[in-house]
Amino acid sequence: MAVARLIFAVIFLVLGGARAVKYKKGDQVVVFANKVGPYYNPHETYHYYQLPLCRPHEVKQKELSLSELLDGDRMAYSDYKINFQESDKLRTLCTLKLTESDVTKLKDAIEDLYFFEFVVDEIPARGFIGHLLEGGIVPHTHELKLYLHHYFYFEFNNDEIIYMNISTSDEEGKQIKLDDVSQFPLVVNFTYSVKWTMSNLQRDERMKKMKESGFFPVTLEIHWLSIINSMILVFLLIGFVVIIMTRILKKDFARYNLEDDDNLDADDDNGWKIIHTDVFRFPAYKSLFCAILGVGCQFLIIATAILMMALLGLFNVHRHGSINAASIILYALTSCISGYVAACMFKKMGGENWVWNINLTSALFAGPFFLVWSVLNTLAWIYGSTQALPWDTILLLGLLWLLLGYPLTIIGGILGKNSAGSFDAPCRTKNIAREIPDIPFYKSTLAHCIVGGFLPFSAISVELYYIFSTLWGREHYTLFGILSIVYIILLSVTACISVALTYFQLSSEDYRWWWRSIISAGSTGAFVFLYSLFYYTRRSNMYGLLQTAEFFGFSVLVCYIFFLMLGTVAFFSSLKFVKFIYVNIKMD
Repeated sequence: MAVARLIFAVIFLVLGGARAVKYKKGDQVVVFANKVGPYYNPHETYHYYQLPLCRPHEVKQKELSLSELLDGDRMAYSDYKINFQESDKLRTLCTLKLTESDVTKLKDAIEDLYFFEFVVDEIPARGFIGHLLEGGIVPHTHELKLYLHHYFYFEFNNDEIIYMNISTSDEEGKQIKLDDVSQFPLVVNFTYSVKWTMSNLQRDERMKKMKESGFFPVTLEIHWLSIINSMILVFLLIGFVVIIMTRILKKDFARYNLEDDDNLDADDDNGWKIIHTDVFRFPAYKSLFCAILGVGCQFLIIATAILMMALLGLFNVHRHGSINAASIILYALTSCISGYVAACMFKKMGGENWVWNINLTSALFAGPFFLVWSVLNTLAWIYGSTQALPWDTILLLGLLWLLLGYPLTIIGGILGKNSAGSFDAPCRTKNIAREIPDIPFYKSTLAHCIVGGFLPFSAISVELYYIFSTLWGREHYTLFGILSIVYIILLSVTACISVALTYFQLSSEDYRWWWRSIISAGSTGAFVFLYSLFYYTRRSNMYGLLQTAEFFGFSVLVCYIFFLMLGTVAFFSSLKFVKFIYVNIKMD
């Protein structure tokens, strides 16, 4: 019930302003000039009016939402005069006198394959600034053409705009060569035309039309077969682990619980039973350990809530910035969960400095995030990119954490500390720790990290490609049903593998399972980072310092979140398993 209220709160805060715009014939349709940037660098975007193109005498910015700001939007009113349902064959936008510096800027933009983005009624439409034509070796041809004419194509249904697109042309008079310009200023006329067509589609079917004629290359295809194949392999893996572990445990219970002690040889009294006085010995660095569990639980709640909201269709299908805004608000609202879990576990483990524990919990993710974001935002500000957040937005986000996130962490910590009971361990722990025998390599921490990280990664590797292709290809991810299935599979595989690895570790008479359970499953984040390296070098055409920093900066943060989430799932699964097996054996 609390989660549902939280979801609805985020809906009103983030998505409440989205509503359909109704037009009458002849009403002015506002065209917002948004941004420009290199075609292959999705996070290197600049304000449209930074280029020497037609602009109003006074640039007036549109009032943007938090999600639009986070998405790098900087929409401003343009001089296009378009009326609802009124076609126009030719209209002059402006006449510009381009200086040599202006022509150089435009030539550099065309060589870098700059595209522009306009927004009309929440529909983004994109096109290229110009055209680069290269051919031959000897002689080598190099032509740079600036497009001077835009074709606006609209589809409407009654009083609503259903679809909008912009196209350009190489026809004579609608483009100009910039290579051999020798006289300045260069006088150019920018024009546009408008065409309206009746459509039978409804407003909620916009996405279908946009997919059919997207500006960026379509990289996503129906991949149900790959997902089903992955699901079958994962289910077989889970079934194999469950069956094997069940059979082994039955034999262990039968061997350890023999009523006739005379039938139990001294040599048989080994394995995981012999370390029952050490297995619940609390780990070192308890405060950090509990902080990881608290923040991991918080991100599990955030991920689940985001998927639920996406499945309900609550995000704007045209702009994926709304997910970013929802994530930030959810992070602030769920800070009480991290504080509660961390303080509760810390108290159960006998921790005393709970104030330090709460502060550590609050800064465990916020600290690294702020550090990475500061570097990226500063770099974007130096480049003049729209990815640099305005100072008022930065102040708003800072106050959101300072006045909401941090206090909720404290409140959750106080509640967790006061409601924490005893750890309720089924075995008594001795004061002197038992000596740990030599462990073979295949049971070492490194081997467990390889197995515990690779298997969960293999469960999501197929879907990970599609996520990267959409996130770094400017498309909007819509396959949330499949993503939810993969998410459940990921958590299930992590839990099963962690239980199996913990059993093998305890069977080697190594009772230091606490930290290893977190690290082994959390190493999935390292595999995700290795995949991001592969994707950047082999599957993308991104380049430049700004784009590279954005890609790897956010990739590191995502991998860190994987570590926190999956490490938390692994620990609580292992804890449940360890308590179960030691409750079901006879103690001396």
